[in-house]
Order: sequence, then structure tokens, then C-alpha cells
Amino acid sequence: CTFGGGSYSSKLLEFPETKVIAIDRDKFILKAAEKLKKKYPKRFFFHQMKFSQIDSIFNDQLVDKVIFDLGVSSIQLNNLKRGFSFKSKDKLDMSMGLADISAEEVINNISEQKLKLIIKILGEEDEASKIAKNIVLARASKKITKVDQLVQIIRNSKKKIFKTKINPCTKTFQALRIFVNKEISELIKGITNATKILKPGGKILVVSFHSIEDKIIKFFFNNYSNNRPKPSRYLPEEINNNSMFEKYKNIIFKPTNKEINQNAASRSAKLRFAVRNNNTFRYPNELTMKFTKYLNIESDYA
Repeated sequence: CTFGGGSYSSKLLEFPETKVIAIDRDKFILKAAEKLKKKYPKRFFFHQMKFSQIDSIFNDQLVDKVIFDLGVSSIQLNNLKRGFSFKSKDKLDMSMGLADISAEEVINNISEQKLKLIIKILGEEDEASKIAKNIVLARASKKITKVDQLVQIIRNSKKKIFKTKINPCTKTFQALRIFVNKEISELIKGITNATKILKPGGKILVVSFHSIEDKIIKFFFNNYSNNRPKPSRYLPEEINNNSMFEKYKNIIFKPTNKEINQNAASRSAKLRFAVRNNNTFRYPNELTMKFTKYLNIESDYA
């Protein structure tokens, strides 16, 4: 989760006993998936779907590992017609596939207040208010349809800080992409359903790229592990009997300098993993409650 360009799948299939089931919502990767299917017809299987639906692939079958690689892929970024890149002059799309709306619809139809919340909460953008206001002012006279139009609005809205290497559009683009693809909802449903299909002793591994994703993963692994802290020392030990993971060690793997030099996009990557215990799966209600504000924003479109 997800297949992307197939790098993970190709590496895993180098081990002769490995069977890989890959999923991706993006139709643009179907050729790469078909190529790998021809090479490994009995060991590689592909499904075009959102990873929130991962449990629908397996009936009563359990798996050894589930790997999530979150965020936008290089295939999506490099195709300028899809509107993910700041360099694009094409239409505002940002759909990873199987999305109900486009960034263009969001930018031109959502109220200033809702737009501000999307950019502030999902993009963690401090200047969300000014950006939202200027978007609404600009669209009043001319519909915003192209990426470069939005880039110019954001640049004109931001304070001039020349020391940072981060593009001033990064956080707003992140927010729109998350909203269009419902990435927070997909992540929470995805890791929930992945836990449901894991064997005892099986691992769930997640590579995240921004702080919202990392907070969700850390909370999930820690809160549903055997070492979950008790809310009160007066509560009985049975409070932890509903855990789904073995003791979580909070180990984070980050790319080395060599890896970053080879692939600059990896610089913000964090890999966390957890090991499934023998307890029966239970729906993680605390997880959805904890991140309700993100889920509510994603579900709101008018």
C-alpha cells in the first residue's frame, strides 16, 4: 500500500518464497503493475483500489506483513498534467485516482472560512487566513483553473522569507491534496483494516512524510500496544487486555544522508512498525475520536 512505481514489490519479489499483493488507486501505474505480473504470474497480484479497502481482498486469509508508503509518488509529481507539482501550468487536479472532487472544484466552490480551515489544519499553514482570503478575491473576477494561477496567489499571500528552502506553496498544496484524496480518512481506515488481516507476530510498517500522518501512526501503535499507559494508576490492569500489538518500542527509521542525496524527496520520511499480538481485533474507536477534527474537515464539502 501503495504499489506506486513498483520498487517495493520488485525488491520483495527477489525473495523466491514471497507472494506480494499490491494495491493502488492510481490508474496511471497499471502498465507497471502488468509488467510485474507477467514476470511473477504466480507470486504477484494487483488490485486497483484505495488502501482503506484492503480487508476486502482477503476473506479469512491472514498476512505476514503490511507495508504502507504514504504521500504523493514521483510518478504523480512528474506528470505535470495532474497538478501536483508547483512547476505545472496545467489544470488543478491533484487526484491520486478514485477521488470524488478535484482541487479546482475545492478552490472555486468552498467558502473562505472552510478553505481557511483546510489550509490551516491539513496543511499546518500559519498564513492560511490570508491565502484563503486572496483565493476568494481572485476567483471572484476569474475562475482559478491552472496550477500557476494558484501558485501566484499563494506567493503573493506569503511573507517573504528567503532563508527557507521550502517552497512557499508546499503547505497549501499538501492541504489541498489531502482534502481531495481524503488521505487522513484513508490512512485511519487503512491501518485499521490492515491490523484486522495481520497474523499474530505479523508486522505493519508505515512510511510517513508529514507530521499529521506520523502523529496518527504513533498514537495508533502506542495506544493499542501491550505497553499502553493506564489513564489512572487506580484502574485495574485489565485496561490493557484490548491491545492489538506487542510492546511498542517507538523506534523510528530515517533516511541516511546518502539516501537523501540520491532521493531528495525522502528527507522527511519516517518509518515506524508494530507487531501484531494474539488478541482478537477490535475497532479502534479512540483513534477516530482522537483525530476527529481532521476527519470532519475531510468529510465537509459543499
